[in-house]
Amino acid sequence: MISTLLNFQRNLHFLFSLLFFLFTFFSYAQVTSSIDSTKIKIGEEILYTINVQADSTDVVVFPEEQTFAPLEMIESYKTDTTYEGAKYRLIKKYGLTQFDSGHFTIPPQRIFINNKPFFTDSLKVEVNDVPVDTTKQKMFDIKPAVEVKSLLFDWLLLLYWLLPILLIIGIAIYLFRRKKRKNAAVKQLPPYEEAIVALKTLDNSQLIKENKSKEYYSNLTEIVKRYLDREVDEAALESTSDELITRLMMHKDAGNFDFDLETIRKLDQIFKRADLVKFAKMNQLSGQAEVDRKTIEEIINETHEAVPEPTEEELLENQEYLEKLRKRRKRRKWILGISGVVAAIILAGIIYGSVSGFDNLKDKVIGNDLRELSEGRWIKSEYGNPAVILETPEVLVRAEAPQTNANKSTVSAKDFFTYGEMNAPLYIMVSTTQFSQKQDIALETALDAVLDDLEQSGAKNMIVKRDDFETEKGIKGLKAYGDFNVQVSDTKVLKQKSTYELLLFAQQNGLQEVLIVYQNDGKYAEEILKRIEASIELEISEKDGQ
Repeated sequence: MISTLLNFQRNLHFLFSLLFFLFTFFSYAQVTSSIDSTKIKIGEEILYTINVQADSTDVVVFPEEQTFAPLEMIESYKTDTTYEGAKYRLIKKYGLTQFDSGHFTIPPQRIFINNKPFFTDSLKVEVNDVPVDTTKQKMFDIKPAVEVKSLLFDWLLLLYWLLPILLIIGIAIYLFRRKKRKNAAVKQLPPYEEAIVALKTLDNSQLIKENKSKEYYSNLTEIVKRYLDREVDEAALESTSDELITRLMMHKDAGNFDFDLETIRKLDQIFKRADLVKFAKMNQLSGQAEVDRKTIEEIINETHEAVPEPTEEELLENQEYLEKLRKRRKRRKWILGISGVVAAIILAGIIYGSVSGFDNLKDKVIGNDLRELSEGRWIKSEYGNPAVILETPEVLVRAEAPQTNANKSTVSAKDFFTYGEMNAPLYIMVSTTQFSQKQDIALETALDAVLDDLEQSGAKNMIVKRDDFETEKGIKGLKAYGDFNVQVSDTKVLKQKSTYELLLFAQQNGLQEVLIVYQNDGKYAEEILKRIEASIELEISEKDGQ
């Protein structure tokens, strides 16, 4: 009896322990969900909240993707954490909305705790229309689309106008300065006459009366130095007074000019007095400036007489030198002008490229056939029978159908339309085939035959991928796509691969093909492909439509 009682107690203790273990196992994590409102207006936000109570060592992962369909998640808020002893509570909120009216159900959401999934309950939401009182709020027709001119367009337009204007202004300034320099060269007097005129101009000045000896001697020495620079020594203006006297002595010793030593000595004395006046601010005796002015005129006259007349050979050599110098200057001006134009074009290109993108600049300068086709005016038309309706950059032209693997006896009619060539940037082909006898067309088999025909027409090293295709109106077909090298002659195959997409449909006891081959430029070719693909419609008979 006692042993039976002890066994009962042990079993009862084991049962309680098992129940406690199961309770703790199933209740260590609690997941609940709620929404702040069950009724909202179209576009209004619902706050969806998930509460998780778990152990502090548990790893909890909330959904972060669009798993709330038919509602749309517009915001995933930061997780809020609160601690309750050894456990902690995680509160995760999501902003949801819906833009259609009706009754919707938020599906259960899956939360992972230590890699184990837990699901919330589904919740129902009612989305109501926004009421509009038409008696108070007037209704208007939908306004047509209006093209808005961007600031970028205005800026570029300004640049297009500004560049030619600046170029014209630059050329006008250059021509004006050139004419001014020519006039100045024509008006320039010979060295001797120029020096005499300059001395008379100095006489008419009021520098001596105004006691401006420094300015007077500066002008006086510059007159004689300029004369000597043009007539005797090209380095006279750049030389100091002592250097110029030394160079004149060298010319005399070399026999280049028959200078009188007394003339050189007088010039040296005047230079020294001028330096004392200019740099030491020494005052000259009364009348000394007039004496020095007269001496300078005598020196210029004596030098003019001492300078030998140029021989005919020297004049000829000088004329040739001047002609070479003129051509060199003209060539330099042309180089500067062309460089300026090139620099302006490069600068305009950099500005245009920085604003609108350098790819856009490259297309504008070099040209991009695919871009022109993509941005041009497209044409929507029907081709063949049963008709294939699609939109293309250019109208497809009827062509002679090539020889194919199809049995001619079973084909009653075949239409073939193309745009471009296989090796061109873009090639489009539409083909429709009608069979004379009623037959079930296996698209997989037909696709193999069409791919064989394509390979025979010049598609080499073809990579083929297959997939199902469906038009926007639900007509199903097959799609083959990939790339190949185009064979342009018996011995030549293009290195650059062409991308292709082949669409095949079977209806009305006929076969319809659409082939698009293009040289992928990474942008416009794919845009053309997607636009053509999205525009494809097929003629459906009443029998096929049933």
